[in-house]
Amino acid sequence: MFRTILIANRGEIACRVIDTCRRLGIATVAVYSDADAGARHVCMADRAVHIGGAAPAESYLRGDAIIAAARATGAEAIHPGYGFLSENPDFVDAVEAAGLVFIGPSAEAIRKMGLKDAAKALMVEAGVPVVPGYHGSNQDADTLAKAADEIGYPVLIKAVAGGGGKGMRRVDRAADFAAALDSARSEARGAFGNDAVLVEKFVSRPRHIEVQVFGDGTHALHLFERDCSLQRRHQKVVEEAPAPGMSASVRAAMGAAAVRAAEAIGYAGAGTVEFIVDGGTLDEDSFYFMEMNTRLQVEHPVTEAITGHDLVEWQLRVAAGEGLPVAQDALAIRGHAVEVRLYAEDVAAGFLPATGTLAALRFPEGLRVETGVREGDPISPHYDPMIAKLIAHGDTRDAALGRMARGLERLVVGGTVTNKAFLQALVDHDGFRAGQVDTGLIDRDLSALTRTPAPGGAEIAMAALAALGLEIPGDRLQGFALWQGVGQPVVLAHGEDRVMLNVLCEGGQSRVVSGGPDGPVRLLWQGDAWWVDGRRMPAPLRSGALVVVPSGPGHAFRVIDPLDRDAAAGPGADVVQAPMPGLLRAVHVAEGAEVAVGDALAVLEAMKMEHVLRAERAGKIAEILVEQGSQVAAGDALIRLAEI
Repeated sequence: MFRTILIANRGEIACRVIDTCRRLGIATVAVYSDADAGARHVCMADRAVHIGGAAPAESYLRGDAIIAAARATGAEAIHPGYGFLSENPDFVDAVEAAGLVFIGPSAEAIRKMGLKDAAKALMVEAGVPVVPGYHGSNQDADTLAKAADEIGYPVLIKAVAGGGGKGMRRVDRAADFAAALDSARSEARGAFGNDAVLVEKFVSRPRHIEVQVFGDGTHALHLFERDCSLQRRHQKVVEEAPAPGMSASVRAAMGAAAVRAAEAIGYAGAGTVEFIVDGGTLDEDSFYFMEMNTRLQVEHPVTEAITGHDLVEWQLRVAAGEGLPVAQDALAIRGHAVEVRLYAEDVAAGFLPATGTLAALRFPEGLRVETGVREGDPISPHYDPMIAKLIAHGDTRDAALGRMARGLERLVVGGTVTNKAFLQALVDHDGFRAGQVDTGLIDRDLSALTRTPAPGGAEIAMAALAALGLEIPGDRLQGFALWQGVGQPVVLAHGEDRVMLNVLCEGGQSRVVSGGPDGPVRLLWQGDAWWVDGRRMPAPLRSGALVVVPSGPGHAFRVIDPLDRDAAAGPGADVVQAPMPGLLRAVHVAEGAEVAVGDALAVLEAMKMEHVLRAERAGKIAEILVEQGSQVAAGDALIRLAEI
């Protein structure tokens, strides 16, 4: 076994690898960018090496700097995590040329599966079913459009390199194909440096089921399947294992196909074979190979939960020259596991990634938590905005979902907008609870899933206590006057709404808060918590002007100085602003051009995704304020509109 390894990654996966290495007595070396100097993975590792600037191209994608760090610290092997250089065969070659071990598959195996078109041709030879489509090398736009016509709409344009939904566009009619192709190519070029695409038949109600495989370079086995059908923007939101409704015969057929795929390329280490399944018919003839991820997956904890095996330990052992840890017939499914991904993102604004500082972060007991951040850490605009993965395991699917629902209820996160309420709505969704899952579920019920309930009077009252520092009972005479209690005023903002409240202390054990939507609210201190009408209220948290009340989906309030005057009105729809920091990748309009509501004006690249900025009203382009290719900050004015 290795004595020291370097982890060529950041965030929660770096922390995850360190956890296993600590248990096995292996020393770890972290690498970090300018933005990550104080990050959790840096603090957890035994040693840490600075490798460059905040942008991934200046740090985590610098294979030469990472290899130099490994050699300088005496590391024997490099674990790539996922993302960044994890599926870069040239990096694997460089690692091995430096006399180090790459903890993962061979460069040859990665190359065989790295391009989706070539991989699907290889799978046909191996007897693995594939989705009907065009996987040829001719990238002429007319050729691709003709192929789409022959396949029949709707079709899916997919980048042949990479993953994560980047460079992927659904097209429902021929008239939209050219624009979708340009958009997919642009995003693929920026994300992977390769704008080649393939075109496939779009399965109308698809399920995304993947099989965890593990190989030693000659033989492979599978650790059953995961259902990853709940997605938005082609990115997974909820994963579970095993897949709902999976029969033993289909599981065996899918697992055997995945093993054939792995053995066809001499795969070593952890990998995932992804299948698309017709959601209406889960049988032995209804699944098709999509792609193989030649790395550990974000959702691997659900497989660990139902099998009881540590996949990172398996990676380390196989990379160190050991054989497969167990035989296929020794593996069994134990219960059910569900994972959700907690993101810093504005769900109401179309799931836009968000930044901020985690002023409050408290994880619930009873769930496995994988995270790369701590309370007080910033959410950087340079990297994926995932805050944590939460994993629940139970004897049954209902038990696992119930445990997840209770855990999300107790989760406390503040300082940035998150998808917590969205995750709660998904976990409680009737169709999902019944196992009726497919990749279109979120889009079909988006309005209901993204509807955030307003805070009630009890939540507002708790925020008022925290705003005034009265959330812990103090002197019994606090706020007491000779003839009557003295109320203390406070102004809170929740989103765009403001409320003026009055908090009356009736001795140390009682508070009355008036001015909220439900009339006066009486809070009684009993034991170690405040109670409202027999309901125990969670403790609020305050950081500066921010107060977070974690009940329900969680509610964030700002404490307002009542003497402050409202700021002047913003620019409104006359000025298109950057919703987040990023790169202005493209400007689609020229000064003087007339635009209609919804017209695409520019493309902002931020947090590994492209975001189209559209006109909020009809008008004429009066001025383009920022040059294409410029870095912009959140709120920067980009384009000014004038009346026609």
